[in-house]
Amino acid sequence: MPAKPNWRTSSYTKSDSCVEVADNQPNVILVRDSKNREGGMLTFRPASWLAFLELSKRHGV
Repeated sequence: MPAKPNWRTSSYTKSDSCVEVADNQPNVILVRDSKNREGGMLTFRPASWLAFLELSKRHGV
């Protein structure tokens, strides 16, 4: 049985208008809107999520 998602926001978050990430699931990264937690979530493979993070860092996002 998979672990319950451990949702967290970035330490840079200054408001509740953000996304939450759960990275404690085996083989997936979950992302959801903090303003609409019941509205669904996106699922990423770890390699895709890491590529997104690297691209974001390079472009100052």
